[in-house]
Amino acid sequence: MQALWRSVALFNRRANAWSSRQFHRGWRIVQMISANQTSGLGRGTIYGPGSPDARQSSTESLLIRQSVARARVCHNVAMRLALVSLFCVRAWSADTMPPEAEQRLAREIYKQMIEVKSGFTTGSTTPIAESVAARFKAAGFPVPDIFVGGAIPTKANVVVRYRGTGARKPILLLAHIDVVEARREDWTVDPFTFLEKDGYFYGRGTADDKAQAAVWAATLLRFKREGYKPDRDVILALTADEEGGGPYNGVDWLLQKHRNLIEAEFALNEGARGMLVDGKRVENDMGLAEKQFVNLRWEVRNKGGHSARPVRDNAIYHLADALHRLADFQFDFHLTDITREYFRQAAKTASGNLAADMAAVAEGDREAMRRIAEASAPLNAMMRTTCVATQLEGGHASNALPQLAAANVNCRLLPDDSVERVVAELTKLIADDQVKITIAVSEGASPASPLRPDITKAFNRITDTMWPGVVTVPTMAVGGSDGRYLRVAGIPTYGVQGFFQDRDDVRAHGRDERMLVRSFYEGQTFLYEFVKALSQ
Repeated sequence: MQALWRSVALFNRRANAWSSRQFHRGWRIVQMISANQTSGLGRGTIYGPGSPDARQSSTESLLIRQSVARARVCHNVAMRLALVSLFCVRAWSADTMPPEAEQRLAREIYKQMIEVKSGFTTGSTTPIAESVAARFKAAGFPVPDIFVGGAIPTKANVVVRYRGTGARKPILLLAHIDVVEARREDWTVDPFTFLEKDGYFYGRGTADDKAQAAVWAATLLRFKREGYKPDRDVILALTADEEGGGPYNGVDWLLQKHRNLIEAEFALNEGARGMLVDGKRVENDMGLAEKQFVNLRWEVRNKGGHSARPVRDNAIYHLADALHRLADFQFDFHLTDITREYFRQAAKTASGNLAADMAAVAEGDREAMRRIAEASAPLNAMMRTTCVATQLEGGHASNALPQLAAANVNCRLLPDDSVERVVAELTKLIADDQVKITIAVSEGASPASPLRPDITKAFNRITDTMWPGVVTVPTMAVGGSDGRYLRVAGIPTYGVQGFFQDRDDVRAHGRDERMLVRSFYEGQTFLYEFVKALSQ
């Protein structure tokens, strides 16, 4: 479609230039003859039969008729080309959507996944893994190429291999099928009922990460129906507990117990997205790195006592004072090579002062960094390590002074930062020896994935084909993903989705999570074409 569109555009430009030249040439002839006739009449022109003036007039009339005819032809050609261009624009627009049968399949899988509760404590990924496996068996995939298993019975993963020629090492398509917990009373709709409303799909996991899981499954099933023969195996892995982590994480478990099932040259995963600003697509991001995930426990213990005899030495007060200091604190700015390039490229999608500040950030302007950080929480998180309180516990009775007050402080460290440095800086900030900081979880840093020419070329080409004018941008995920496990294990992982979301209304992990209907289907086309481009 890209080649067709560019060929038509080139032909249109050349034909319009030709028709314009011919039209003006004809018009100049008409003007010249008209001028000659006017000047000749002033001299007393003779039009007798066979006279030179009559022969000249006959020739001039013929030239006029030919010029007018040529102008009409050129006009008709231009109009027809305009119609062809309009047709191609409409065809190109329609081409961003998958065939209707493929849309129905992806939606069906998506709905089934959303309506399974698969939170860390309130659900199970096993029903999803088993239903996906059943679909592939029904589609004729060999049983040995389908694996279902996990760390415990409620934390199953599913791995499916689509066989290619084996000329190159496999691609791994990764998505997680667990979700962040969601309570019905917090939402305006049921988080575990798949709802299409006002151009959106609603439900827990619609954005993170069941859209990509459904599209990956639909893509392999489509390959099978079409008889597509890739030059490498394409492996699908839908995994448990990316959100919950701990001993049940599916990718970590597969690497330890069944690495042969997911061994690949590289992986495609969540970790980036397309960005909408005021409803307009402006950038399509590719994730090359991510921040480190760390949970710190801030704890104060006290002897307590009777609440009728309060004292200032209160565990809750000590903790509250420490958290207040954290609320007013920011770590220093620090850019990596990836985030510096992100700001340089993303500046092209902004306007006015924001564009100027983003370009200045790429050059190290700290005042511009400060302005950007105040204006945008996501961009602030790209420029520094962050820590924020996320959970509280404390007290043992309503009529007793607390013997314990504690908070979970979640930190997202820049890839080249260290948890030891962060703890030391926070301890200095708190300046209270009663508040003890311990490291509850530290997943560690992971190396950035190299910017491979084949992946970059395909990403840029398909983005330009589907959404002309959208800028492609390398980025670092400010959150975490299972890509960390793969990168540490030596499998470069790229955050690629093609789902566009509003820059200022990202609801993953929050209330009323949703995905634009059109973005879901366009992402389906994007990922289908992207995997094909990397496997032939």
